[in-house]
Amino acid sequence: MSSYMPKPRKNKFIIGVTGNIACGKSTVARMLKTRNCFLINADYLGHKILSSDTAVYRKILKLFGRKILKPDNSIDRAKLSQKVFSNKPVLAKFNSIILPELIRKIKICIRNSDKKIIILDAALIVEAGLTRMVDKLVVVTAKKHQQITRSQKSLGLTKEQVLLRMKSQISQKAKSRFADFIIDNSVQLSKTRKQVVKIRRLLWKS
Repeated sequence: MSSYMPKPRKNKFIIGVTGNIACGKSTVARMLKTRNCFLINADYLGHKILSSDTAVYRKILKLFGRKILKPDNSIDRAKLSQKVFSNKPVLAKFNSIILPELIRKIKICIRNSDKKIIILDAALIVEAGLTRMVDKLVVVTAKKHQQITRSQKSLGLTKEQVLLRMKSQISQKAKSRFADFIIDNSVQLSKTRKQVVKIRRLLWKS
C-alpha cells in the first residue's frame, strides 16, 4: 500500500470509480453523477500537474530527458506514455513523482467542494492504496478484446501498446476483490446505465 494515504474527511461521502484501461470508468462516473455530486477526474488533474507544476516537470525531465518534450518544451504525453508503460520499474518511479502531488490535488478538491457526495474517477485507486480514502468503491469491467478495440479507437494505440498498459495494471479480477459494486461495461450502454441507476438508488438510500 502507498504511503500517500489521505486522511478521512468529515461529513462527505466519497464514491470511488475505477477500472482498467478502456473499461469505461469515466463514462460510469459521469452517469453516476447528479447535481448533488461533485465529480473529480484524476486523469484531468494529472494532465494539469504535468503541464503546470514546475517541480514535477523538472523531476520528469530528469528521469526521461528532453526527448519527451515538444518543440515548445511542454511534455509530449504520447512519448511519455511510451517510456512509462514499457518498463515497470520506470512506471514505479514515474508514479512516485506524480502520485504525491495528484493526491494532494484530490484532497484539496474534496476539501473545497461544497457538495456532500464526491465521485472520484481514478484509475489507480487500488494500485495507489487509496481504497481507504473512499466510502464505497465501484469497479468497472469489460472484456479484454473490448479494451483493445476501444483503446485503439479512442486513444490511437496499437494492440501492443494496449497490452503493455494492461500488463502494468492490476488485473480486473484482483481489482474487483476491493469492490463494493462491480459494473459490467461489456454490454450495451443502456444496460450499463441500468446498473448505474441501481447502484445510485442503493447508495442514495444509505
